This record gives sequence, C-alpha cells and structure tokens, in this order.
Amino acid sequence: MKYFLSLFLFATFNTYAQQVDVLLIGVAHNYSKSPRQDVSNLYAQIRNFKPTAFFGEFLSKEDERLVMDYWCKEDNMKRLKILRNNRDIKTEHLSRTIDSLKTQVLSNPKDYRLKADLAHAYYLNQDVSNAHYQYWQVWDHLQKSPDIQLENYVNKLLSPDSDTTGRSMRRLKTSEYALIAFPLMQEMNIRELLPMDCQDYDLNWSASALAFYARFEPFKKDSTASYAKELEAILTKRMKGFDECSEIEKKSNRFTEWLNTNEASAILASGDFYFPELYELKDFPKEEILSQIHWWLMRNKGMCENVVNRARALKHQKVVVIAGANHRKYMQDIFEKMPGVSVKNITNTQ
Repeated sequence: MKYFLSLFLFATFNTYAQQVDVLLIGVAHNYSKSPRQDVSNLYAQIRNFKPTAFFGEFLSKEDERLVMDYWCKEDNMKRLKILRNNRDIKTEHLSRTIDSLKTQVLSNPKDYRLKADLAHAYYLNQDVSNAHYQYWQVWDHLQKSPDIQLENYVNKLLSPDSDTTGRSMRRLKTSEYALIAFPLMQEMNIRELLPMDCQDYDLNWSASALAFYARFEPFKKDSTASYAKELEAILTKRMKGFDECSEIEKKSNRFTEWLNTNEASAILASGDFYFPELYELKDFPKEEILSQIHWWLMRNKGMCENVVNRARALKHQKVVVIAGANHRKYMQDIFEKMPGVSVKNITNTQ
C-alpha cells in the first residue's frame, strides 16, 4: 500500500512539475478584408520559439460529442450528415480507419487523395481541428497545382462548397490557420493540431447576454436620464475604437501584430463588455454585465486548463496557442497565474 501511495505521489508531483512554455498569439478569424499579410516577423518568432505542438480554438472530439449545444453545433452536425451521406464509415471502424490512413499518408505524403480520405474520416470522428488540417493541405496543393480529377474527388467526398457556416471549410481558407498555424506546422512536421476550446458555458453566456441587453436597450434609449451625456461620450469612444480597428484591418499588412497590443485588447473587449466606467452609471445593468464577464472568464480558464493539461499529458514543453484576439489578454492573465507555466506574447518574446 505504501509503495502504491508513494508511486501515486511521485506521479502527481512529476505531472505538476512539468514546465509548459506558451507562445500565445491573438488572431483574426478571417483575414479576407485585409491586404496580403506580411507574416515574416511572426513566422520568425514562432520558428525561434521551437514549439513541438500547436493548439487551436476547436473542441476535442470528445467534447464535440458531449456538448449538446453551442454557437456552431448545428453547423457541425449539418456537415457531419452530408459527409456521412457522401461515404459513411461505421463508428466502430473509425479509429482503425484513421490509424490506417495516417500510416498511409506518412508513407505517401504526396498522395492528396489519401489526405482527403483522412480529412473525411476525421470529420466523421468529430475531430474538426485535424480534419481541417488535412483538408487545408489538399486545398493548398490545388491552389499551387490545379488537378481537376483531384478537385472532383474532393468535391464528391467532402462537399466543401456546402460547408459555409460556423467553423467551416470555406471559413478555413481565409482563417488564422491557413495564414499562420498550418503552413508552419507543415514546415515543422507537426502532424496534428491539438484542440483547446471550451464551450461548457456557452448557454450560460448566451443567457447572460440576453438578460443584459433586455435591460441595456431601454437604459441606452432614455435621452432624459441624468447619465445621458456621459453615456453618449462612452458610446462614442467605443465606436471610435471600432472604426480604428476596421481601418487597421483594411490597411495593415501586419494586422496580427496590432491585434496583440493592449490597445487592440481594450477595443475588442469593449465590443461585449463596454467600459468599466459605464458600470457605475445609475440604473446600468451591472449585475448582468458582470455575469457575462464571469462566463467569459470561465471559458478562457477552461481553454488555458485544456492547453496545460493536454501539453503535460503529451509531454510537450513548448506550445503555440492560436486564439481569437479578444481571448488573448484574458488567457495571458490566466496563464501567468498557473504554476509551472510561462507565457509569452508576440510583443514580448525575448
């Protein structure tokens, strides 16, 4: 008994002792409104960091099955139904099929039909992060080397033109993964994108948002209230921030670098949470906005815990975390308080 207790304590200590170094990058989910991006500095920082894993804003396949509803669940289920109709694989055969296809892809890295097959199997297994990685490799190859037979095969198997909403194949083409994560993962021979999203609290978040806006809209429209001029000034400040963000998005070829500044974080946070000075105005729905903030923090905490727990389980010390820019500051603050974790942003990688 003492032996097993000692072994347990050693294993527990060893798990917590594993250092995890995080390079956290806040990103846009869609770069289609921006000019061609210069990511040379960003790529150089990632290369110098020498990660062994990348994490993306996707649910794990286990969570995808367990979370019954969140903002893109319906989109994912629609894609799943289409792909099963295209070519079904029985659930009990999926793991074996995926393992076999991974082995074949390793032996035949230029066989893009195999990569399409692997993407299809991953999608059926609800492993969206890795399905997207395989699909992107096929799509990227077709952009560089058009092949009508391969394109027809992909269209028949994956129906990418039907996958247009949520975290879709269409969105993928102009996403942070196509621009940043996947090219460098391919270069570094990192074969899988690890999931780190947390949607356990999405319904709570939505309920809080509805409760907030139910009270905020009449609060905002009361032009005779004592706070009217102060409120107008705060809302004007918020809109100026949005306009600045929009202009930078449309003109900057280093948009990602700006998204990782404190200025950008404040502007993006004001989208959902406005500004703290607003909370003290008479009759402002403070309880409701604080509830929204609570569930947002809980989601970000879950994301950080997923990164650290999965990195430690897989023995990854240096990991790149790609997250929407409005997550970046919240996640950085959480990572900084976690024992055995260091976090760097692309503005402070030294």
